[in-house]
This record gives sequence, structure tokens and C-alpha cells, in this order.
Amino acid sequence: MPEFQTDFDPAYGRPIAVAPNICRVTAHNPSAFTFAGTNSYVFGLQTCCVVDPGPDDDTHLDALEAAIAGRPVEAILLTHTHRDHTGLVRGSPRAAALRSSVAARTAPRVNCAPGKPSSWKQPATPTLPSIGFSPIRSA
Repeated sequence: MPEFQTDFDPAYGRPIAVAPNICRVTAHNPSAFTFAGTNSYVFGLQTCCVVDPGPDDDTHLDALEAAIAGRPVEAILLTHTHRDHTGLVRGSPRAAALRSSVAARTAPRVNCAPGKPSSWKQPATPTLPSIGFSPIRSA
């Protein structure tokens, strides 16, 4: 039986550097499904990308905005469509600025999974900063 490390300090509400130019922000939503909470990541220098923006929660959005630190957000990347990862891209009025800052610069959505609607198009030459991933709806 593998041993799992469970001594994790989520440091809720604060961006934590995990590697050069990459920080983690953990939402305060601990559960059997999220462990200590949903982890969001922000990476980049002058501009940034956000991975799994997290749940629709004002405190988490404040922490995420602190991690973004005024940089333009080039893309929002989602690892999957659970609400604890996608809540801030779904409808939070406060997150509208985050969504609109990306919408003006994103390429067409990329179909990463078979069976998605045909309206999803693969860009001819995808590059990470120019691709915005977002779900059409939750699974």
C-alpha cells in the first residue's frame, strides 16, 4: 500500500511559489474530493496563464488576483470541468474582468477530448500563450 503525504499547508488566501515563475493558490474548500482545497496555478513573467481558476469564491478570487498581480492573463487552462476548478470561469460577476481579458486574445478552442461538439476547432499552429481552454458545459 503506498503512503501518501498528507502534511500539506494550503496557505489559504496567499500565492505560494512552487517553482520559478509559478505560484499556487489553494481555495478554502477542503473536502474528501479536494483534499485541503482546490489548487489554482498562475505562471508567467510579464503576462501569465491561470490553470484551474478554482471555485466561485470571493476570497479565492482575491488571492488569485494577488497572484496575477496586474499582469495580462493570456489564457485560462482547465484540467477538467469539475465546478471546483471552473467556477470562476462560469459566471462569477467579479471574475468577468478575468474572463474578458482572456477573451480578447484567445485563439479558437482546442478539442482535447473526443466526442466534443464539432464547433471546437484545432488552431493551425497552437502556441501555449495564445490558446484559451474552456468547457462548453460541465460533464
